[in-house]
Amino acid sequence: MERQYDVVVERDEEGYYVASVPQLPGCHTQARSLDQLTERIREAVDLYLEVEGAPAGTLEFVGIQRITIAA
Repeated sequence: MERQYDVVVERDEEGYYVASVPQLPGCHTQARSLDQLTERIREAVDLYLEVEGAPAGTLEFVGIQRITIAA
């Protein structure tokens, strides 16, 4: 059975790409390249599902918004 998960990709101040899966709390990884990041996040999801199992509820990805807060 195939499942789809949304992956959020960001880049940190040191240039590493960081991927996280909002539907799977704590499921994240990092890499120097996007190709390596894709491979690693697939491994992370596989391991997560092996240990934790699939989540009972599902979230529907709606989008991302950026807001600005005066500091």
